[in-house]
Amino acid sequence: MKKQRHIRTRLTFTLIGLTCAILLAVMLAFNIAMQSYIRSRVSTQLGEVTQSISEDRRGAVQFPRDEPPFDERPDHVTGAEYSAAVLSEDGSIVVVLHGERDVAEALAACVREQALSVGTESKVVSLDRGTYTISLMQDSMEQSNRLLVYADVTAITAFSRQVNVILLIVVLAAILISVLFSRRFARTFAKPVQKLSDFAAQIGSGKLEQQELAFRDVEFTQLAESMNRMVGELQEAKQKQETFFQNVSHELRTPLTSIRGNAEGIVYGVIEPQTAGRVILSESDKLGNMVEDILYLSRMGKGRQEGKAEPIDLREVLSLCVSEQHTEAEKRSLTFSFDFDEAPVLLAIREQDAQRLFGNLISNAVRYASRDIHLTCRSEEGAVTVRVADDGVGIAPEDLPYVFERFYKGKGGKHGIGLAIAKSVAETYHGTLRVWNNGGAVFEAVFPT
Repeated sequence: MKKQRHIRTRLTFTLIGLTCAILLAVMLAFNIAMQSYIRSRVSTQLGEVTQSISEDRRGAVQFPRDEPPFDERPDHVTGAEYSAAVLSEDGSIVVVLHGERDVAEALAACVREQALSVGTESKVVSLDRGTYTISLMQDSMEQSNRLLVYADVTAITAFSRQVNVILLIVVLAAILISVLFSRRFARTFAKPVQKLSDFAAQIGSGKLEQQELAFRDVEFTQLAESMNRMVGELQEAKQKQETFFQNVSHELRTPLTSIRGNAEGIVYGVIEPQTAGRVILSESDKLGNMVEDILYLSRMGKGRQEGKAEPIDLREVLSLCVSEQHTEAEKRSLTFSFDFDEAPVLLAIREQDAQRLFGNLISNAVRYASRDIHLTCRSEEGAVTVRVADDGVGIAPEDLPYVFERFYKGKGGKHGIGLAIAKSVAETYHGTLRVWNNGGAVFEAVFPT
């Protein structure tokens, strides 16, 4: 496992390292560029001076002079001064054309030691007196001699070293400033992270209270707003959960109380056993259906489903659901009318889920219809639409926004789970379920195909 560090420490070292790397790279690049430029310029000037001296000496052969010719060309950019001497075949000084003799002799000794020959590239030689760049070529006046041309680059070399020292000081100062600003920046960055971390720990401990957090950075502010929205949603979910358990307790208590009352009536002989038994069976069925609905709704919410979704004909599912409600519909003298496609209306859905969805919608219509229930099942424009409409009084406007909430019961409702299950099934298969009034209540489920 990698060693863990505080984000402030990581940011500090990252910024310092990045600053150092950039400054050192700039220093190295500048140093290389300056040295390359100086070397190139001195070598070029050295070649020009050597060529000029050679031409002057060649002219002196044709037109003898009293003084050896030398055209001194000091470089105004590098400050280098050029001198020259004539060497014999064995490397000793024949004549110094320009410059101090002891310097020329020291350089001649270097030429002998290093066995430099004519045509060799210019070389940099360090003496006690300074640094020199030298070049050798054949003497045009005397073919057996060699012409030694050299430039004193001590000043420019010293300047280069001073520049490096200055650059090093600048780098060290920049690193120091970087350390100070990096620590401050890291502290500024880590502080909101710590606040948000504390806020998250508070939420994790169950303390669902929104906090007023303001930061300079937009991203941190957005994260704080998202966490506050999450707290609001968790508060709402917690409230719904508490309401859910309260409603479950109430809904379960009612049939249990009825069962217990009738059982006591049998024991004490105050209720006719057959009558009490029918009540007990009826309430037991209600209790069993309610528990089954609660468990089914819980499984749907957790995404646990048994079986595989396969294409089925929704017309057959609707017909089966109608037949299950036939007895109850006959009691209330209700009729069913159908508007189905002639071709199969196929949808990839588990048959049990489809029966739960449409069975609850049809059961709800049977409970509120006056005379007729109209069923529509069609496949058109890349979607499957199933509509269940009754001719009852419709849903009260104040109840419409809440009909799909768990344990919400309108007038005449049972236990407030059926429509919540229908909504959950529709959303599981990426469909939508909506309701409106058109005389009576109209429930419409639409699924993409």
